[in-house]
Amino acid sequence: MPRRELPIAIALILLIVVVSVVQPRFLSESSIQSVLLWLPLIAVCAMGQMLVILTRGIDVSVGSTLALAGMLTAMLLRDHKDLNVFLAAAIGAGIGAGLGAINGLLIAYARVPAIVATLATLGIYRGLAFVVSGGVQVNDYEIPKALAAWTTNGLFNNKLPGVVLVAVLVALLTHAFLTRTRIGRNLYAIGGNPDAAALRGVPVRPVILLAYVLCGMGAGLAGVLYASRFGNVNPASIGSGFELLVIAAAVIGGTSIFGGVGSATGAFLGCVLLGVINVALSVLQVADTWQTAVYGLVILAAILFDDATARRLRLNATGEE
Repeated sequence: MPRRELPIAIALILLIVVVSVVQPRFLSESSIQSVLLWLPLIAVCAMGQMLVILTRGIDVSVGSTLALAGMLTAMLLRDHKDLNVFLAAAIGAGIGAGLGAINGLLIAYARVPAIVATLATLGIYRGLAFVVSGGVQVNDYEIPKALAAWTTNGLFNNKLPGVVLVAVLVALLTHAFLTRTRIGRNLYAIGGNPDAAALRGVPVRPVILLAYVLCGMGAGLAGVLYASRFGNVNPASIGSGFELLVIAAAVIGGTSIFGGVGSATGAFLGCVLLGVINVALSVLQVADTWQTAVYGLVILAAILFDDATARRLRLNATGEE
């Protein structure tokens, strides 16, 4: 296991052991199922966020992208009950890709700073989710049973929900994309040194644009998974706060905020760690109001660790003490 991912795995194991000792019911089937059902939406979004951060960017609009794509897809399924749910999932991912393309064009070609561009689209996409829905939610009885079955029907003796399989598949495809394609390697090159990457012939702007398209696609697919997971889609709540969770998962998973360093494996482990923390806080009866603070502290710890690691590597490279 790569050295950046090993500490995450160790922290995950230690957390499970400590919480299990304090509260043995943490290892109950219901708790494990809670972690599994918490994981897919964050993991699918985190894969795309990780690609964006690799290029020294960030997308804080993922929760709103999820909301708008999920809302539109749920309304489509409500109004066309014979629509194939796999086609609907593809449409949701496509809507997300289009929204991500807008972010990418603003950042890569209009040269708007990533944080500014995606803060703007965060508000725009969230507002559009209200406009297109008229502020009316899509109810559980309007969501096709075939889509709900992705969550309710498990695999392997009903232990692994279908939505988890989707998340694992997305993570595997992201890993293959980063490690086996030239574009994936270009993402690392751009994050490491965009000027040097351009001099080596890397098409910097199109690759950055693609990173945001893929990030939006993941958020759009997560919007469909949201409808499956929760059964109803409310424009006021869908995707609310996902920005923090998704960025946290990527950073905790070893993706450097300075760009050029990260992996799908690490991001997925970050998602699992956050899922375990989420369920652990519930099992230990920690108030929900503390959860956001805990996520913020974990992000801060990950950034400090990343900065310390970068400093140590620079010292080793220069031979300085």
